[in-house]
Amino acid sequence: MADTTAEQSGRTHTAGALDIRNIIGGLLGAYGLILTLMGLFGDKELDKTGDVNANLWAGIALLVVGAVFLVWARLRPVVVPEHVSDPDHRGGPSH
Repeated sequence: MADTTAEQSGRTHTAGALDIRNIIGGLLGAYGLILTLMGLFGDKELDKTGDVNANLWAGIALLVVGAVFLVWARLRPVVVPEHVSDPDHRGGPSH
């Protein structure tokens, strides 16, 4: 007997907003935006960082990494089957 999967029967959906990559990407993007704005408009304190605007560069890096997570989640969504079968039942005849 053939085991029918949720993908074959068409009863699937994606994780959407609950995908952990979306959550991580959103948080990294939010922190990156805050740091970038602080690097542009805040006190740069270049004497403490060796003449490097650390907030600006860290913010830009966080924005890039957050965008990578969001693009990754968009291009390769997690497919969640609507019906998850009992792990003991392997599709064979029932006893």
